[in-house]
Amino acid sequence: MRILHPRRAAAAGVAAVVAFGGLSAVTTGPALAASSQVSVVHGIPGQPVDVYVNGEKTVPGFEPGKIAGPLTLEEGSYDIALTKPGEDLGKALLTVDDAEVPGGANISLVAHLSADGKPTLTPFVNDTSKLAAGQTRLVVRHTAAAPAVDVRAGGQPVFRDLTNPKEAKADLAAGDVSADVVPAGTDDVVLGPTDLNLREGTATIVYAVGSAEDDTLDVVAQTLTGLHSAPGGVPSGSGGLADRGLTAPWYAVGVAGLLLLLAGALRLRPARRTAAARR
Repeated sequence: MRILHPRRAAAAGVAAVVAFGGLSAVTTGPALAASSQVSVVHGIPGQPVDVYVNGEKTVPGFEPGKIAGPLTLEEGSYDIALTKPGEDLGKALLTVDDAEVPGGANISLVAHLSADGKPTLTPFVNDTSKLAAGQTRLVVRHTAAAPAVDVRAGGQPVFRDLTNPKEAKADLAAGDVSADVVPAGTDDVVLGPTDLNLREGTATIVYAVGSAEDDTLDVVAQTLTGLHSAPGGVPSGSGGLADRGLTAPWYAVGVAGLLLLLAGALRLRPARRTAAARR
């Protein structure tokens, strides 16, 4: 799907810094707007939605646990809304005004529960930098209504104190990885262990979704391909239902060299406001 003509295209120059929900990206090039690839991840349990971009229904009947896109969005500013299927924008469950999309980026926009269980939207800019031969990239994102966790490999914590909505990532040798998850600072396994096969030249992104209190915790997996150092294609996304190959863990883990990044939350508007009131 391709969406053209953002409501406010960025005025370009040789270089510009733009922000999407607090995540900044530097773009360079001529004054023509560049496009980005935006995938939408549905991590709110039990609630199908229609997704609107700039007032147009873009993803109808979007089911929990699925990934839509990638959508092609030109650099600029967008209004995003989620409604129950068939309902109008005046009854939106979530609305975001003036979400700035940087040019030339690969973005995942995640509808999920905040740490205290409230529906929210969080953008993540995906790392599509090239990988060395034999390498894979693993990204784990805490987007569940759950406390901080440690993610372990071989019984040893590798990612510590992950909280909603943080992410951790590592580049590592392609192959099988086994992991489990424990509440931060404990040895009480709450999910896993499970083995994952991580393919060379890809980025595997694993989202924790759902609610610990409501016993709806699950995982959704997204794969970005074409990250080989040698020319092998344009990075793209793939996703679907919560990956049933990931039967238990919230996250898979890697080796040393992690980087924790705090994902900025999009500015939310009260759902009770009508579309007219928001303009």
